[in-house]
Amino acid sequence: MNTGKKRIGIVVGAGFVPGMNAVIKGAALAADKLGWETVGIREGFAGLMQPDQFPDGGLVSLTPQLVDNLDASSVSVLGQSQRVDPFNVRQVDEHEMVEEVDQSDELLERLEAEKIDGLISVVGGRGLSIFYKLHRKGLNAVCVPRAIENDIASTAVSFGFNTALSFTIEMLEKARQAAQASRRIAVVEVLGEQAGWLALQAGIAACADAILIPEIPSDLNAVAASLRSKMTVGRPYGLVVVAQGARVVQKSEAKADQSSANPLKFMLSPLATGDNSAHVIQRSGQAAESVATGLQLLIAEETFPLVLGHWARGGVPTAVDRQLGLGYGAGAIQALNASQSGVMVAFQPPEIKFVPLADAINKVRNVPAGSEFLKIARSLGIFTGGES
Repeated sequence: MNTGKKRIGIVVGAGFVPGMNAVIKGAALAADKLGWETVGIREGFAGLMQPDQFPDGGLVSLTPQLVDNLDASSVSVLGQSQRVDPFNVRQVDEHEMVEEVDQSDELLERLEAEKIDGLISVVGGRGLSIFYKLHRKGLNAVCVPRAIENDIASTAVSFGFNTALSFTIEMLEKARQAAQASRRIAVVEVLGEQAGWLALQAGIAACADAILIPEIPSDLNAVAASLRSKMTVGRPYGLVVVAQGARVVQKSEAKADQSSANPLKFMLSPLATGDNSAHVIQRSGQAAESVATGLQLLIAEETFPLVLGHWARGGVPTAVDRQLGLGYGAGAIQALNASQSGVMVAFQPPEIKFVPLADAINKVRNVPAGSEFLKIARSLGIFTGGES
């Protein structure tokens, strides 16, 4: 056991995830048990690089007295940052032009000046890559994975996913009730650009009629046929759950397939219209709108699209995420105490392990073809694509 006095920093990546205080509390209490000091860096790295912006200073002393009173359901005590990337910091040059500069060396110098021996970062997939680069430059870093979509490789459950899942299930139940009352088909888009875990698990819980995810291309004609077979006089409604990045095609479609074309080229064209303009930068709502419109044309039943989107990032953290957050925070301290650096704390039931960042970055945790969740959905009669 390393019982030397250490000073550990904690930084929170960009984007809000409910229950962030649980991770901070877990790390601070575990560090105090070892006789270590913990300090939080406000708003990403801003508290370290621009401390004058904060009336009380850019660092927060995370004493046991402070963390004992942290509200797990409130926003992070460290605040939020739009970006946490010291390799690409936006600033205005002498010509009043915006440029991106590399301030990673300056950041490492500031950490050394503050006598911070190790840094715990609570970040998403892109943040893991950033901290891997910092680790290679000498930073003693341990990462805690957080992802609403649960798409980070090497861990079974990312922090924040369970809260988003619970919220999504609740909203899908409301959408089902609305569809039943109005005798229509609800098409609900949920987060999941590259992985369909949120759509799949929430869709199963809500007993959706169809679940469309990025991993499995779905023919819209097959979706329509499945819905048509379920909708009767006694059940004149339906519920379709669509992940934001779902791949939906219509094999009988006569028009040319433009799915492989670069959408940025369409956007830059002076003749850009419709999907090629409005959804290039902000794709939220595109999946629900296109599926709802296509289904209404195919089965002559009225549909209405709904977009949950980033609403799933708010709310009160679930009991699972509170426990997971405390476990992840304490696990990060265990990693540092074991002289583990450049690792991510991973929940691999029933254990918490330390995975090299190199094994977690540049990968996506997709829904595998043989997933038990897919088998469950299909056994319940839910269309998931890929069916013959």
